[in-house]
Amino acid sequence: MRALLSFRFPPPAAFLAIGLGLLTGCSTPTPLPPPVSTAALALPAWQAPLPHAGDPGRLVSWWSQFDDPLLPALIDEAQAAHPLLAQALARIQQARAGQRVAASAGWPTVGANVQAQRGSSAATGFNTVSQASAVADASWEIDLFGGVRHGFDAARSRAEQAELSWHEARVSMAAEVAQTYVALRTCEATVALYTREADSLGRSSALVQKKADVGFEAPANARLAQASAAQARDRVTVQQTECALLVKALVLLTGAEEPALRDRLATRAARLPQPASFALNTLPAATLAQRPDLAAAERELQASAADVGVAEAARWPQLTIGGNLGIGLVRTGGSTSDALTWGFGPNLSLPIFNRGRLQAQADAARARYDDARAGYALKLRSAVREVEEALLRLDASQRREADARTAAEGLRSFLGSTEERARLGSASVIETEEARRLTLSAEATLLALQREQVAAWISLYRAIGGGWTRETNTPS
Repeated sequence: MRALLSFRFPPPAAFLAIGLGLLTGCSTPTPLPPPVSTAALALPAWQAPLPHAGDPGRLVSWWSQFDDPLLPALIDEAQAAHPLLAQALARIQQARAGQRVAASAGWPTVGANVQAQRGSSAATGFNTVSQASAVADASWEIDLFGGVRHGFDAARSRAEQAELSWHEARVSMAAEVAQTYVALRTCEATVALYTREADSLGRSSALVQKKADVGFEAPANARLAQASAAQARDRVTVQQTECALLVKALVLLTGAEEPALRDRLATRAARLPQPASFALNTLPAATLAQRPDLAAAERELQASAADVGVAEAARWPQLTIGGNLGIGLVRTGGSTSDALTWGFGPNLSLPIFNRGRLQAQADAARARYDDARAGYALKLRSAVREVEEALLRLDASQRREADARTAAEGLRSFLGSTEERARLGSASVIETEEARRLTLSAEATLLALQREQVAAWISLYRAIGGGWTRETNTPS
């Protein structure tokens, strides 16, 4: 009977053999999604007309091409001081720390525990017992199905995504500062235009009033001239307020002191920055691959694919090898005893029943991958559209500028002759006001067109990623 009940505990190697046998009887994990690369995608050729001739390589030094040195200076100040970029840098540090955490999972962990205790109990006859122990233990997870490796890949991709998002924030910040600056210069030019108009109308109103006082002009015409002058002064006031708001926006973007910034802005008031000899004859579709937001979306897609690997690996057995080494000391009743302990062996964890939780987590990871892939495709299409729109606007504004300039010059000349005829009495106040209205509209149209042309260059800068390259300006 004793022989029937006896049982010999199998050695640790037997557990390892049993575990490996179970593993060989299992099917292989579901394959991961294929890797994605922006450079490998077949991007469409541009359909919009490309303006002029130039070198795409000069896009890297975009802002230095403008004839206004204050513009790149303000952009540098905004990128150095704006909280948005500080947040992006903080996210880089968080992602890099996460990458280090993921990398540490592939290495053995070693810990130690030291304990001391003094007391008594009935079991020792209420004698004082002093105990002390020190144990060092180590464990190492064997990455059988790549869960640790995929976790590191996901963390690395997200760290790269954080860096790319920082570049995207820089591009967006530069474009926002430039657009605000161009809007301010256009506003100042419009104020100058409206001021000249208000001064001219004021003089005309005074002249018509004198004529009306002596009976050479109808009182209604005098009131019309006064109303036109008042409207012109109102336009000046409204436009000056708009300019003041744009200065406030630049203060917010750059963090500069407003009085000092106003002094710097005054040196080139009402002058739109212009790109000097700055044009393109080709814009390869591959240029789109330098957009940091697309590159960041690509890294997110790669991280999502690695997350699928982590979730799939969690459905399979996990093997950990561990060991410990310790020493214990007990003193009671004047006698002392010590002991040295150690242990080493594998630990195999088998997910046998979890009501489909692990499978559901793997399905959710695949769904997130599909979501990231669709989002990447959407970003790619939007990027192509943004470049096409910027090129179309640039081409249209350049083709329209000559006609708008001709119209403004012609109407300006017509207004001058009409005012001269009015002084000689051969043109009425109504004729003069109509000529003035047409001239003001033509000059405002030309000014808006010039702003649109510069804004199209800035939009193109943003649409192609700002001349960004992976090797330049990466935060350390």
